[in-house]
Amino acid sequence: MKTRITEMLHIKYPIIQGGMVHVAEPPLAAAVSNAGGLGILTGSLWTPDELTEKIRQTKALTGKPFALNFTPTCENLEENLEVCIEEKISAVTYGRGRHTTDLVSSMLWPHGIVSIPVVATVKQAQRVEEEGAHAVIISGSEAGGHVSRVSTMSVLPLVTEKVKIPVIAAGGFADGKGLAAALALGADGIQMGTRFICTKESVAHPKTKKMILQASEADTIVTGRITGLRIRVLKNKLTEAFEDLEERKAPAQEFDRLGLGKLKLGLVGGDTDMGSVPAGQVAGTIEDIPTCKELIDRIVSQADASLKRMNTLWIDA
Repeated sequence: MKTRITEMLHIKYPIIQGGMVHVAEPPLAAAVSNAGGLGILTGSLWTPDELTEKIRQTKALTGKPFALNFTPTCENLEENLEVCIEEKISAVTYGRGRHTTDLVSSMLWPHGIVSIPVVATVKQAQRVEEEGAHAVIISGSEAGGHVSRVSTMSVLPLVTEKVKIPVIAAGGFADGKGLAAALALGADGIQMGTRFICTKESVAHPKTKKMILQASEADTIVTGRITGLRIRVLKNKLTEAFEDLEERKAPAQEFDRLGLGKLKLGLVGGDTDMGSVPAGQVAGTIEDIPTCKELIDRIVSQADASLKRMNTLWIDA
């Protein structure tokens, strides 16, 4: 299954793992890459020495390409980008921000490292293309974690019409039907986060995986609407507390205190009541915990069947 993004990243299938904080660890990234997709490591949590060790752990598990993800809040961004150069990382994904964009372009591009920013709107996609990004991830409101206000299915065809660089669709993808739909809308691949949390190689806590398996499409909620830090998570006692703060229009400091450490608590600590569990609306479709190879093989098979069906329907018409 070749697309422009598989050619650019030297991967077999146009399936990219999200750079989920606390979950995008060496075992998961290596397993995704070994299965033909692009595994991604979290790059923002670590000191340069720690990041070097994470990268080398991943290299010990796979000889295939993998990428790193950075957020604009990374405290050691310049030093960690130096690590990417030293370790010959093939690609990075990152949240937009003037400082991040400038450093990525000035430091990584001369070394041939593919840069793929994550954006939420057509204008942002056009801007990063003008700035020289090699590809772009467009992430819609269905996604888990930090989200936009526009659905993937609405913004994706607009972006693929307006930019010439490869487009990766994110938010709402967990199976081969979704991959086929994204390709039909002009995307060159998909990125999945929630679906990869529920794999055997994921370091997410078993209780957290079970919570996602039991969730329906209606069991997520977007918190942080007042603060502007909108994040889609599974409903629990923590989200009820956040809702109370929003109703009271509490000061930002109260939100900060309530949220401190809750992401790690929910994802790897297994506290599904007071921990934060980012998950997309696609959680309602997730029913098992396969290996990454089993999952990717299944998605590719489903996508092939869906694309063949669409071709048959078109011919019959």
